[in-house]
Amino acid sequence: MKTLKITMLVLLVSTATFAQWKQYNPNPNNDPSNASKELLNPTNHTLLMIDHESQMAFAVESQPIEELRNNTGLLAATSKLYNVPTVITTVAEKSFSGPVFPEIKEYYGDEKQYLDRTTMNSWEDKRVVAAVGKIGKKKLVIAGLWTEVCVLTASLSAMEDGYDVYVVTDGSGGTSQEAHDMAIMRMVQAGVKPITSLQYLLEVHRDWARTDTYGPVVEISKRYGGAYGLGIDYIKTMSDWAKEGNNGH
Repeated sequence: MKTLKITMLVLLVSTATFAQWKQYNPNPNNDPSNASKELLNPTNHTLLMIDHESQMAFAVESQPIEELRNNTGLLAATSKLYNVPTVITTVAEKSFSGPVFPEIKEYYGDEKQYLDRTTMNSWEDKRVVAAVGKIGKKKLVIAGLWTEVCVLTASLSAMEDGYDVYVVTDGSGGTSQEAHDMAIMRMVQAGVKPITSLQYLLEVHRDWARTDTYGPVVEISKRYGGAYGLGIDYIKTMSDWAKEGNNGH
């Protein structure tokens, strides 16, 4: 009887999740149920952004800070567009680490919602665990500073609590390239899935038939998508010129 109840619960949750996902699938020829369960979609995960703060960024050497800020903005913009449940943490914000990046504040401006802690491992703060648990999604996407400390400890801890953890490698930064790389390697060996920020946007969006979000996704890509974003802008400009009969002279 217990097994039957569990099976029924799983079926109900799966049905509810599929129903939520269908609202993002306007093309009747497309069947999201055929997609791998490994893939992220707007309704099956929580985003946890850890300590993207000025003082923490000063020591990052694994990538240029402008790239880190750009990738952080891409994550925040994507999660906001798709209403992905997002938990933002800080560490000793007022006394040491300072404010979160402007790229986060632009989309999540209510600082009262940030969870400020003293622990390096955010999973040792009961409020963070409770905030993520309350959302009820078993897939957890994590990005933060530093990779080898706050991201690694939270990821391994969340995994042991049964979460399916994805880490945004270019939305996280380490105090050296080696520190970042070894932390990513250690997490991957433990079963964490590595992704990148642009991959996150496109994996969540996934279907160009979503006309309600097509425009915003293009704008996010143009703003934060690097060469991909420039390519979108280039093609649109060339197309507009061609329509106007401009031959380039």
